[in-house]
Amino acid sequence: MNTQRKIALITGGSRGLGRNTALNLAQQGVDIIFTYKSSKDEAEKVVTLVKEAGSSAIAIQLDTGNTNAFESFVQKLNEALGKLGAERFDYLVNNAGTSHHNSIESTTEEELDALYNVHFKGVFFLTQKLLPFIHDGGRIVNISTGLTRFSAPGSGAYASMKGAIEVLTRYLAQELGPRNITVNTVAPGAIGTDFSGGMVRDNLEVNKRIASVTALGRAGVPDDIGPMIASLLSDSNRWVNAQRIEVSGGMAL
Repeated sequence: MNTQRKIALITGGSRGLGRNTALNLAQQGVDIIFTYKSSKDEAEKVVTLVKEAGSSAIAIQLDTGNTNAFESFVQKLNEALGKLGAERFDYLVNNAGTSHHNSIESTTEEELDALYNVHFKGVFFLTQKLLPFIHDGGRIVNISTGLTRFSAPGSGAYASMKGAIEVLTRYLAQELGPRNITVNTVAPGAIGTDFSGGMVRDNLEVNKRIASVTALGRAGVPDDIGPMIASLLSDSNRWVNAQRIEVSGGMAL
């Protein structure tokens, strides 16, 4: 029986939903390896908070939209796992992302390529690279969006990439079934973070509009999402597989 502490790898863990997920997992005794793109200061804050929660944390810089960086990232991951006394990890949360607001008519090829690189190509090939490092019986969670179910002006390109992730999730679940690895999608509704320039959190009009179309009467906050992902990764949800789980408070019903 393996008594090794569980280890989670979270992309985009220095802020927003990734950060909240890391802290919630840390409170459950899970050690954390997470990536950040540019803000080393924010990453170091998360390391400190995870350690205060009683778990270990290692931050690794990575642009998840740059597949050329994945080989060197794997080497750094190996080193990080070694520091934690492990060769593999248990949970992968593909969270890193960028926002995009533009009509389909006005979206440029460069914008679409940038979305594709981060939200689909990067997730596809990083997961592929990491499969040998995930324990059999492990868990993968891919982050999507409520916008794959309901529509909002200017979100077509972004939501389309997330729709592709939801299909990929089901195929991963099928192919990784023999290894007893579950793969699910979590689709947050509108959450008040610094995503999209803090639009949901800081723009009172936008926040009120979201609250008005949400059954529970408010916009989401990070603490609505991190604990849910942590729960999904736990053994209590071992039979949940290949699902899209929307966490939106009942938005746009």
